Amino acid sequence: MSELKIPNLNNKSRQFLFKNKLTLRRKSKTKILSESLLMLISAFVLICLNLLIPQKKVLIYSFMDNIYKIYFNFLDFIKYFYQIILVLLIVSSALVSVILIIGALSRLYKIIMGKTKKHKY
Repeated sequence: MSELKIPNLNNKSRQFLFKNKLTLRRKSKTKILSESLLMLISAFVLICLNLLIPQKKVLIYSFMDNIYKIYFNFLDFIKYFYQIILVLLIVSSALVSVILIIGALSRLYKIIMGKTKKHKY
């Protein structure tokens, strides 16, 4: 019985692993020409759009200043976020402590009162 080998149908052969996945055809000259024309047209459209933007020099020169402002605003955001997290931690810990005190007092009350006689009807 140990000589009996059952083939595993889930494993595909390695020689067929990449079959039909590689295209070895070359592109035709008309397709290459159309792609290159499309790339040239899109490049010229981008250049024209770039030229239509007013006050490019002012935008470029103020870029670093804007980056610094974003950085300082981000630091302010982190500071305020830290304060908000602290307030939420304080409120949640106060709420949990009140619940724990109420639970402890109720258990102490049960211990002090002991078992009371139940009313029989």
